[in-house]
Amino acid sequence: MTDTPDQPADAGAPDSPYVPDEVVAQDGVGVPDPFMRLWTPHRMAYIEGENKPTSDAAGSGCPFCRLPGLPDSDALIVHRGGSAYAVLNLYPYNPGHLMVVPYRHVADYTELTAAEVADVATLTRQAMHAIRTVSGAHGFNIGMNQGEIAGAGIAAHLHQHVVPRWSGDTNFMPAIAHTKVLPQLLPDTRALLAKSWPSEP
Repeated sequence: MTDTPDQPADAGAPDSPYVPDEVVAQDGVGVPDPFMRLWTPHRMAYIEGENKPTSDAAGSGCPFCRLPGLPDSDALIVHRGGSAYAVLNLYPYNPGHLMVVPYRHVADYTELTAAEVADVATLTRQAMHAIRTVSGAHGFNIGMNQGEIAGAGIAAHLHQHVVPRWSGDTNFMPAIAHTKVLPQLLPDTRALLAKSWPSEP
């Protein structure tokens, strides 16, 4: 079999349940293309700013202040430390994408206390261990967006992203199979990571 734009080399047998009979181009408004769509309407809540804080104040209006008051399973909290906690991202870039968040409502990294800095660092390291244990991540993107201008979705409450990465995670599926998948429900991911969280820093 030879590669063509419409027939990738690894497309599989014609009767494979993982290969569609044909890729139907969009018929209507827009530019027709060969991409299959995985509809993710839950992301509209993020895009439209649903439940986003209307002010920078601490309290129940801030999700990062509110989550620690909920049961771990409801809040998707993976682990609680002394000064910070680790929680799954509701809108993950990759499976296992979590955030390390100080309990205290603080916007800027320079405002953290020494204890908070240490706890954020410890939880980040523990998160990497746990994610590698359950998924064999090849690498990580770790960082925080400081301020709305830098892309922080909730700029008033600091949070550090821990995003697991795998070889080809942004290449093979989108480029060859024309899809992007998140293969596990968030509560299942939370349970796996919580079970594998290391007891020592």
